[in-house]
Amino acid sequence: MPSKTDAIMARRGEIMKRALGMDYAEFEESPIAFDYEGLMTAHGYSLQDIIRIQRSAGVGQTPLLELRNLTDLVRSYAEPGMGARIFVKDEAANMAGSFKDRRASISIHVAKQKGYAGVIAATSGNYGAAVSSQAARAGLACIIVQEAFDSRHVGQPEIIEKSRICEAFGAEVLQLTVGPELFSHMLELLDETGYLAASLYSAFGVSGIETLGYELAEEMTALTGAPPTHVVVTHAGGGNTTGTARGLKRAGATATQIVSASVDLSGLHMASDTDFNRKSFTTGHTGFGVPFATWPDRADVPRNAARALRYMDRYLTVSQGEVFYVTEAMSKLEGLERGPSGNTAMAAALSLARELPADATVVVQETEYTGAGKHHWAQLNFAREQGIEVRAGDPAESVPGQNIIIPERPEQIRAKDFPLAKMRRSYVRNALAHAPEGYAPTDADIEFLAADTNSDAETVERIIAELAEG
Repeated sequence: MPSKTDAIMARRGEIMKRALGMDYAEFEESPIAFDYEGLMTAHGYSLQDIIRIQRSAGVGQTPLLELRNLTDLVRSYAEPGMGARIFVKDEAANMAGSFKDRRASISIHVAKQKGYAGVIAATSGNYGAAVSSQAARAGLACIIVQEAFDSRHVGQPEIIEKSRICEAFGAEVLQLTVGPELFSHMLELLDETGYLAASLYSAFGVSGIETLGYELAEEMTALTGAPPTHVVVTHAGGGNTTGTARGLKRAGATATQIVSASVDLSGLHMASDTDFNRKSFTTGHTGFGVPFATWPDRADVPRNAARALRYMDRYLTVSQGEVFYVTEAMSKLEGLERGPSGNTAMAAALSLARELPADATVVVQETEYTGAGKHHWAQLNFAREQGIEVRAGDPAESVPGQNIIIPERPEQIRAKDFPLAKMRRSYVRNALAHAPEGYAPTDADIEFLAADTNSDAETVERIIAELAEG
């Protein structure tokens, strides 16, 4: 006899169709390909519509700041003539303190317009705060389902802080221990309540982030005479990279390099009870960044609108200690005390700026609010309590889950390239594995896979041939 969980998961398609107000089957073209651009425009909102919605919701038009002191710091140890100018889009100025307000504002607008009485989101991050804030403004009920604890009921201070702010905005927060139950609980609640699924991965949510890329392209052009040469994006589930890149392209910034960045947590499993509290970052790390880039349709929607590999020109990883060092540097040198998510990209940006000429421009496209639980000292104290060694030294010696090594000097910040070729191969392998056994990809499938991996047909065909050979 099937369990309650099995029964609710068997109805996933039916529940999500009602909870999202759209039929994803309309976009399917084959077992591999679907009409991505059709999905992204099906909500019917133009970019100008989205800008108008966000302005009425108190979202967007955040400050773009040049970080002259950090730029001077990088140039102090870079080779002569090197050291790009560094800028940041201060998304902490949004209603709930992060770029997630952009995607939440559109989800809440859709819920209100379509007559839903409330919204539900499964998230332990800033998105929960953003959905809760926007739902409060719109007068909608809100439920946040959150993985908060390990089996000892011990929770990271950052996650507990995010629970607090969701509740402060009036949301009901359902806290779970780590495990596979998160999605089934959300489905059960959607089925019971009839609320909108305010998914991180819906087309309208990801489209809301496009205004971020669009704004910074226009602002950089006004400030420097040209769009940025590089934009660094903290990468987790992929929406941040996807939306920002699409917005840049809409603004005509087609030559801007898209650099995704994550904290290296290799060796730690995100669904592991024992690993859950052996990391000091709840998002923006490789535990989300790599799986979601190499198989985005693992999400809670049938087809994920966040497809980061389509847009990445480079993927950099940094250590936990490097991010904490840069968090301190931001406070002490620029007067910006901000949370760890945006500072992941900032750490990568300092490393990147060092290798670029002085006339290049690097924009870190987000900051996030900080608070008692999200503050890096709270995270470091918690790490020590979990038996993690915290010390100053060379961050190249970092081992995720065992130690956090804070650089002694800024020149020790050295981001590492994660090979995109490896990720493309993994993506194609996953796409083939999810197709029916024996299915032969068509020319249209090859074209789709090339677009989805930011490569070309020849590359995809070579990967398929190599996989066939074993």
